[in-house]
Amino acid sequence: MREDPRVLFGRRLAQLRRENGWSQEKLSLESGIARSYLGGVERGQRNIALVNICRLAETLRIPMAELFNFSQRPEQKAKR
Repeated sequence: MREDPRVLFGRRLAQLRRENGWSQEKLSLESGIARSYLGGVERGQRNIALVNICRLAETLRIPMAELFNFSQRPEQKAKR
């Protein structure tokens, strides 16, 4: 069975956030998205809206598609 895309997205978001050296709190403040909501997204418990995906990509200064690059493993660095 394929892994839930919400879980894959959440892992990727957490990975990119950590690579920037940001806490959930900082990403929350910078993006205007509630920290508790971000935590739910990172745990794969929330089905994030497209508008929030755009906000996160803009805040992290990455192409939106990078958030969907699920082939990246935590030990691999994203090429930006």
